[in-house]
Amino acid sequence: MKKHFALCIDDGGYPEALEKRKFYEVLDDSKSSKEGLVRIIDESGEDYLYSEEMFLDTSLPQPLEEALEAI
Repeated sequence: MKKHFALCIDDGGYPEALEKRKFYEVLDDSKSSKEGLVRIIDESGEDYLYSEEMFLDTSLPQPLEEALEAI
């Protein structure tokens, strides 16, 4: 499965979990997306649900996606 990334635009008051202006991997979760939530692998390395408003959905150029996937 191809990885998908979103840009954090608001840390939601959790600077230890999220960094503004950083790309995070998004995990598909159709049930949560219906509730306005997105499942993100945050700084802890675990996935958590956050408000969709805290992230900007992205369509990145292929070389950038490959670089992020390699990290």
